[in-house]
Amino acid sequence: MSVLVILIEPRRRGVTPSAPGAAGVPAEFNWVLSADGTGVVRQGRSPAGALPRADSVVAALPDEDVAWHRLAIPKAPAARLRAALGGLLEEAVLEDVELLHFALAPDLGSGQTGWVASTHHGWLGATLAELEKAGTPVDRVVPLSAPATPAEGHFLPAAGHDEALPRLVLCHPDGVACLTLAGGLAKALVSRIDMTGVRWTSHPAATAAGERWVGTAVTVTTDAERALRSARSAWNLRQFDLLPRHRGTLALRDLWWRFFSRAWRPVRWGLVGLVALQLVGLNAWAWRQERSLDDRRKAMNALLQAAHPQVRAVLDAPLQMQRETESLRAAAGKPGETDLEALLGAAAAAWPDGQGPVQTLRFEPGRLTLAAPAWTPQQLAQFQERLRPAGLGAELAEGRVTLTRVASARSAG
Repeated sequence: MSVLVILIEPRRRGVTPSAPGAAGVPAEFNWVLSADGTGVVRQGRSPAGALPRADSVVAALPDEDVAWHRLAIPKAPAARLRAALGGLLEEAVLEDVELLHFALAPDLGSGQTGWVASTHHGWLGATLAELEKAGTPVDRVVPLSAPATPAEGHFLPAAGHDEALPRLVLCHPDGVACLTLAGGLAKALVSRIDMTGVRWTSHPAATAAGERWVGTAVTVTTDAERALRSARSAWNLRQFDLLPRHRGTLALRDLWWRFFSRAWRPVRWGLVGLVALQLVGLNAWAWRQERSLDDRRKAMNALLQAAHPQVRAVLDAPLQMQRETESLRAAAGKPGETDLEALLGAAAAAWPDGQGPVQTLRFEPGRLTLAAPAWTPQQLAQFQERLRPAGLGAELAEGRVTLTRVASARSAG
């Protein structure tokens, strides 16, 4: 499943976004295209209308434009939760809460304590609107960095790519800090937090300075690789009034993207193994059933040839057995279930109360018709009820009642 990650440029402070270019929304966007969400296929910079097509589109927000707040989420209806969050964070943010957009951490619900991300509402909303207007609707919005345990540090070149003054983005259990390495603030912060198992990465242009600062080797990670890594996270800042249209379709697309992500690879292999096991099991069961049926067919054929040695070619053992048995019965002079004697005996035993002897009758193989000119519905019902245990049925039409074997009637139908 192809993924397009759009790297949103940092917001220009003091500008009210409303249109591309001069109003705060960039005229062009840096982007990364991946065939599976893990490896880079292409990258570049294009206007919104010329961005590549992909199955999933993710916008990644820069580190300095997302603030992090850890708080207990109030128990409020979904329609009022945004206002409740604004009330809780009113004293904790520098900007007017009405200008901010809030987003809860994945799987964080009312009454729980967790992370809330905040960013500028107008800037993000205008950027998403510009992309959608150009025919590239964004499915998810993710932060490039988020609070992490264990801590993660990423070195970036300063403005103008001055290798002597790199920046540090430090993701730790208590939030995200964006610092310059000049001065002692970054060292002081690192000394106060738990750095057990810390993972250090760096932009290629800041690798040398980052290794000197940390005193150990760091993993070189390009902007494209970092963007894809953030896109694989479970974060989605499109919440509240910035929820995308057609949420059901986009939710399915998001679930589809997650299913084909690297984190779900064990699940995919497990499902493949389960399907393979089911196919093997079904084939084994079918083979066993076929063997069982074949054994039964052989047993029936053997029984037919043992009981009727004159039968040489066995085509349909049950049918041939029935025919040969009927031939023997007829040769012995014994009546069968569908012969006149059997049907007359059943009719006599079930004859309705109050009716005299039958005046006329007609017999066909398996079918006996009797005159019943004055039978009432109650007498017919009584007659049918008494015939049922013998496996016979009766129908009244034009003053005549006809007896047939129920099994024979069904087979004929």
